Order: sequence, then C-alpha cells, then structure tokens
Amino acid sequence: MSNSDHLIEHYADGIATFTMNRPEARNAMSGQMMSQLQEALPRVAADPEVRAVVLTGACGAFCAGGDVKGFAADAAGGKKASKPKRPVGLEQRVQGLRNGMELSRWLHEMPKPTLAVIPGPAAGAGLSLALACDMRIALDTAKMTTAFSKIGLSGDYGGSYFLPYLVGAAKARELYFTGDVISGQQAFEMGLVNRVASAADFEQAAADFAQQLASLPTVALGYMKKNLNASQHGSLSDVFDLEAMHMIQTFATEDHKGAAAAFVEKRKPEFNGY
Repeated sequence: MSNSDHLIEHYADGIATFTMNRPEARNAMSGQMMSQLQEALPRVAADPEVRAVVLTGACGAFCAGGDVKGFAADAAGGKKASKPKRPVGLEQRVQGLRNGMELSRWLHEMPKPTLAVIPGPAAGAGLSLALACDMRIALDTAKMTTAFSKIGLSGDYGGSYFLPYLVGAAKARELYFTGDVISGQQAFEMGLVNRVASAADFEQAAADFAQQLASLPTVALGYMKKNLNASQHGSLSDVFDLEAMHMIQTFATEDHKGAAAAFVEKRKPEFNGY
C-alpha cells in the first residue's frame, strides 16, 4: 500500500495493522478510508495467518472522527452542482450511516483480539472505533473526547453501547453530554483504556502488547469474545450454554493439547492458532 492511501495495511508476525492515514486532518474519516476498512476487516477476520488486529493512526493522532468541515458544508447547502442531484431521503441516509457503522461490529465481534493503539487525539466516531476494539493502549498525554455534543450531534459508531460498559453509566453520560477532553492517563484511571505509556516508551509498549495478543491461543480467544459479548446482555443461562459449547470445542484444538502437555512437562506453551 502506498502512503497516499487513506488506510495503510501492514502484516508481520501474525499481526494485521491498519493505520488511518489522513495526517492533515488528524486522520478524520473519509469515504475511501471507511471503504478500505469495510473490505479489510472481514478479510483478516477469516485469515488464519492473522492472530491479532491493530487499529491506529498516522503521525501522532488516532482519528478525529467525522469530517466536521464536510458537515459544515452540508449544513450550508454544499457547493452548487452543475446538475441538480436527486435528493437523498431520510431512510437512505440512515441506512448509509448504519452500513458504515458495521466497522465497529467487526472490531467488536471478529474472532481475533483487536487492539486500538492511540498515539494522540481520538474524538467522536474515531473514539467509538477505539472503544469497539477489545483493548486499548494510549499515550499518557493523548487527548480523547466523545465530541458530539460540541457540534450538536448525538453520536454514532457504537460509542454509546461500548462506553457505559467500560466506565459505567453515569460517567458515560457525563462524557457524552459534556464532551469533556480527557488525557490518556485519565482514560486509564477510569478504565477506558487498558494501558498507558509515556512518549519514550509508547511505540515499544504498543508493539509488545500486540505481540502478546498474537501469541495467545487464537481459537480460544475467539470463543472468549463470544462469551464475554453475550454476558453484556444475555442471561446467565445463555452464557452457560455458550461456555459449555465453546469449552468442548476448544478441548479439541491443538493449542489446548499442546498447552496441556506443556503444563505437565513444566514448560511454557507455544500457541499456533488452531
């Protein structure tokens, strides 16, 4: 992939890294970026060579969310077109946004661990994408905000689903209503991110975290995600059913068999993802 792409893909050591790449706009979402992600996430979810997925941003930012300048142009009527366009109805606009938001579902539900690496600003829908990932590591000085209330919007890309689960209902409402900016360190203290690091250590800490995830038993982690996701809204009986099914399925994996042998032999297990 060339650096002119709005999304850069990189694959190494079982890790698929997607870098949102619009540094001039703090990696704000574009149609090209979203289209590339929509194609890429299902592809890596099905790729047995991929053990973990990293989402990050270029040049010291994560993602500033939607293109607010574009929102302002739309609100003002946009540029005059040489030919009048057929008006887009409410249902069509809703469905278009809804289709785009499937990106968050892929990050949340794909049977591989997903990690948001947040080197700088994460705002609006950009923060929602980070929240959709299984885990997050942030620079301790990175700035994060839901942002939506500052521009009179209600929020999208699943942030209102994920945030209460991470920080509690009352804090999530506060962060949404006020749009307050918090640092990576503050986000860590309230449970919004899993780890933080200083500028000197951040790149290595993020790489180590991703490699740790890629070294784990991939099949088992995929089933763990299903169990944990179901626990958010399913009944205890539903979770029991899933846990029983998934335990029996993971007993049959080579990762389990090898790890059981390693335990008996008092050595560190090596997982191969099958």
